[in-house]
Amino acid sequence: MRRQKKSNKKWIWISLIVVLVLAIGGGATYYFMNSSAKNEKMANEAAESFTTNVKKQNFTKLSDDVTKKSLKTSGFTAKEMEAKYKTVFTGIDARDIKVSDLKVTPDDAKNNYKLTYSLEMTTTLGEMAKQKYSATISSEDDAWKVDWQPNLIFPGMVKSDKVRLTTDEAKRGQIQDVNGKGLAINKNVSEAGIVPNDLGEGEAKTKNLEAISKKFDIPVADLEKKLSQSWVHPDTFVPIKVLTTGSPVQMTGVSYATIETRYYPLSQAAAHLIGYVGEVSAEDIEKNKLLNAGDLIGKAGLERYYDKALRGVNGGRILIVNDETKEETVLQQNEKKDGDTIKLTIDSQIQQNAFNALKGEAGSATIINPTNGNLAALVSSPSYDTNQMVAGISSEDYKKYTDDKKLPFLARYATRYAPGSTFKTITAAVGLENGTTKPDKVREISGLQWQKDKSWGKYFVTRVHDIPKVSMVDALVNSDNIYFAQEGLEMGETKFQDGLKKFDFGEEFDLPFNMESAQVSNDGIKSDILLADTAYGQGELLMSPIQQAVAYTPFANNGKMVYPKLTATQETKAAKDSMSAGTANAVKSALVQAVSKPEGTAHKLQIAGHNIAAKTGTAELKQKQGESGLENGFLLAFDSDKPDYLVLAMIEDVNGRGGSGLVIDKMKPVIESFYK
Repeated sequence: MRRQKKSNKKWIWISLIVVLVLAIGGGATYYFMNSSAKNEKMANEAAESFTTNVKKQNFTKLSDDVTKKSLKTSGFTAKEMEAKYKTVFTGIDARDIKVSDLKVTPDDAKNNYKLTYSLEMTTTLGEMAKQKYSATISSEDDAWKVDWQPNLIFPGMVKSDKVRLTTDEAKRGQIQDVNGKGLAINKNVSEAGIVPNDLGEGEAKTKNLEAISKKFDIPVADLEKKLSQSWVHPDTFVPIKVLTTGSPVQMTGVSYATIETRYYPLSQAAAHLIGYVGEVSAEDIEKNKLLNAGDLIGKAGLERYYDKALRGVNGGRILIVNDETKEETVLQQNEKKDGDTIKLTIDSQIQQNAFNALKGEAGSATIINPTNGNLAALVSSPSYDTNQMVAGISSEDYKKYTDDKKLPFLARYATRYAPGSTFKTITAAVGLENGTTKPDKVREISGLQWQKDKSWGKYFVTRVHDIPKVSMVDALVNSDNIYFAQEGLEMGETKFQDGLKKFDFGEEFDLPFNMESAQVSNDGIKSDILLADTAYGQGELLMSPIQQAVAYTPFANNGKMVYPKLTATQETKAAKDSMSAGTANAVKSALVQAVSKPEGTAHKLQIAGHNIAAKTGTAELKQKQGESGLENGFLLAFDSDKPDYLVLAMIEDVNGRGGSGLVIDKMKPVIESFYK
């Protein structure tokens, strides 16, 4: 019995010991497992913090993410590490940094963690190839941090390495006219600047600044603002104005440097079409990651539309360079590609002549070859100085443009107007095509005003000449509103609208600028009055001068309407049959008589030895009948024998200034120049 009791006690002790061992083991396992999970979480947090600060370029916070021991081993202080990152990343204009492939894995043999990740970024040279990094995360002061080395700036770097950027800037391509003459070129010019040390002190400095202000038309306050910039030192050259014309003038405090800039030989004569360049804004860089601060890009016109092709691609290299071993490692390399040359159909001499002819009038001139669609001139007046824009326009000068009631920034050749009586040519063609109009049909019209019936109330269609019997030719020669109103009503809205569809109303042309499509009406021709008014070129008709010129090309091209072309390489749609050759020639014959006959509205356009076909027109804009309104004058003209040009010119507000005759006076010298 005693032996049995001893045996039982023994097993009890053994059981207790086993339970205790298991409890201790389990507790230890739980402790170590919990500790391991906590360490792994902290290591991941360290990795996230470090890579996020690199991504956001928060370099001043990096010292909190790395071990002090690793900095000491690498030979850096925290401040030196931060400065190194900032110097390198700023120097290559690193931005849009992305972190990918981030992994943290335990390294049990060394009781730490292995960190791997990749960085992608955009630099001055564009997108850099993905860079792969690896590092160790270890414990220090009860925290887990990254063991830092210089190769975490860029793989392979050591302390003595530097990152260098070399650039090979692409030349901006030219915009040329049809003959290869530059419309937008690169030119070496003088840039005026101030060296603060050369201004003197006190009263002398004040007088010198005032003299510079007067000479270069820059307010003293603006000069002082330029001189107070943070980067300016006493011996710094501070640019104040680019001189695109004239010679440098020697003045106290002023120095000159030679720079290459964009230059526009025609300047105002082609400003709306060619546009200009300017420095990129922060918004531009945000939209296009390949742009860098200080870059010039197209800001308006064709410079803007073709900017990517004109700008080309800058070349260069980003290198890791060791000054001791002279060893170089290429991080990024681009070959330079100069910008393309854009060749236009524009003739610079015709463009300049047409601009000179308008002499500051609010108007436009569109000149097109009616057989192939080549645009020889697109002129809008008044205009602005594109070279002044590039050189740096003052706020005062810019305000003069924006306050000008003649709207010098408006491209009138692409702005819609009521076409007025020039549109009667199309009404005649539509009528001839559908059989309503016949060359020998005569309408008997009495007086200078007419209405369909008394349902029109007080509304009348008016005309200038009281001719009792009017044919189509008479109506075009004398520009008879009543005749075309009656023709429009006779053919009816359906036939009239069907005929107009052949002239691409509502369609857009393939041109490198904005232009609303031509319209017949706001919401359909829903009344006889609107139909009558539309038939003689008023009502709710809206067409830009370019659209008018295109619509009138069939009269010079045997009934085929061509599509406008602005660049030498542009492919356009095939010419469209808008009317028969017979219809086109019938209208053309009447337009020749509008010039040759003494009573013709375009008689002043006669040029000895040439059969000019022309139609003038005015479009009156008024609130209601019986009131005087603003009149815009138009001229359509082409050579009926050799149709290599068609002119559509317009001048606003011709009231009391000769009406559409003023447009003839302005444009006749331009047309005469075609024969010299």
